Amino acid sequence: MNTYVYGIVARSRPALPEGLSGVGSPPRPVRVLAEGELAALVSDAPEDLRPKRRELLAHQNVLAEAGAGGCVLPMRFGSAAPDDSAVTAVLAERSAHYAERLAALDGKAEYNVKAAHVEDAVLQLVVSENAGVRELAEAQRQSGGGSYEERLHLGEMIADAVKSREAVDAADLRTALEHVTSAIAAGPESTGWLANVSVLVDRDAAGDFLAVVDELRQERPHLDVRVNGPLPPYSFVEPGPAEPAAPSGG
Repeated sequence: MNTYVYGIVARSRPALPEGLSGVGSPPRPVRVLAEGELAALVSDAPEDLRPKRRELLAHQNVLAEAGAGGCVLPMRFGSAAPDDSAVTAVLAERSAHYAERLAALDGKAEYNVKAAHVEDAVLQLVVSENAGVRELAEAQRQSGGGSYEERLHLGEMIADAVKSREAVDAADLRTALEHVTSAIAAGPESTGWLANVSVLVDRDAAGDFLAVVDELRQERPHLDVRVNGPLPPYSFVEPGPAEPAAPSGG
């Protein structure tokens, strides 16, 4: 049976709560596989595991319980290895890396930050900033709307201006976040955003980070900025000891 991997901890961390269970129906008991100074939190891997809400919450609960006793390197949902020995072998092989990550991520949390344009607000902004767009729009208004070609040209100018503004706003957002975060990585794959980043934040400085985000929102009302967190630092662990298990058929 495959071994499901929740995360990696220091072997010296406090014991897990008695009776802790994870994914599966019925839930599989969580075990600790020790190797050197490290340990992996695992259970038997269900054959029919699906990313359903109960299973996702079970995975998160194991990480939350482990995190209460010290730093944990979280594995993404669905991570599995062929057996226990395969997990301990990778712990041994990557011991220096995981020890360094445990030290680096101790006391830190991940936040995901996404930003998109508020359509009406950004259109007003680019028109106010771009004299060429403003003059052409006014000329078309005075001429009763202009020809089809003129309207098409104006639309292309506005689209180009919005695209340029996206690049500026994405760069400004990243620069602002760099001052209050320990690291920045690409966020989980998602479409429709001009910026999507995962950031590593000292838990003691989370208030400063959130204050910077609020300041960005106030200074740039044309931006819709969304924050999700605190989260386990998934984006700052790789490479992990296992790849996500391929879904079974059925």
